[in-house]
Amino acid sequence: MPRSSITRSPASAAPRRPPAKPREATPSRGGKPHSIRIIGGDWKRTPLPVLDLDGLRPTPDRVRETLFNWLGQQLDGQRCLDLFAGSGALGFEAASRGAARVLMVERSGRAVAQLKANQARLAANNIEIAEADALRLAASLAPNSFDVVFLDPPFGDKPMLDRALELAAPLVAPGGALYVESGETLDIAATPALAGWAIVREGKAGAVRYHLLRRENEE
Repeated sequence: MPRSSITRSPASAAPRRPPAKPREATPSRGGKPHSIRIIGGDWKRTPLPVLDLDGLRPTPDRVRETLFNWLGQQLDGQRCLDLFAGSGALGFEAASRGAARVLMVERSGRAVAQLKANQARLAANNIEIAEADALRLAASLAPNSFDVVFLDPPFGDKPMLDRALELAAPLVAPGGALYVESGETLDIAATPALAGWAIVREGKAGAVRYHLLRRENEE
């Protein structure tokens, strides 16, 4: 496994992501930051800077609001994994809503620097940030380690999505949920990694298809 660095919170700032995620993100329009805002929880309405990087696609506000309605608003005590974290919109939202631990994994050094700045701004002790390849790090994690896994790989890369699903599904603990954003509707029947899983909720916002999955015997 390549070198990865996991940092816990220092002291004060926050962000999150869009089609394609960076392999190594490069600045777009000068790399000037824009922002997202946290929708609910302890940091409700807090704006967080997000670098304007090619491939960085923050999950839209209304999609996040819908997702966390599905999850029950609060995530008190839950363990969350935000693979391909990008701007960190999903991970910061989960941390704001009481998650005990949120591990964000992002490959782009520039995006990671912004994630760490936002983590410090929030003084978020329940967040860890790993600068690493998401697939390689996921392969190193123990099964059943997380209650919620957020999966938002680069759009248009079906082999990567399939591999990410294969690695992420076993990480979800019994009773947990897998959230997937993609450029197309998931076809469970054609996805071996999702055998035994069911889409319990799904929606569409522009080019984004989003899905909440649970194991069939836990729906």
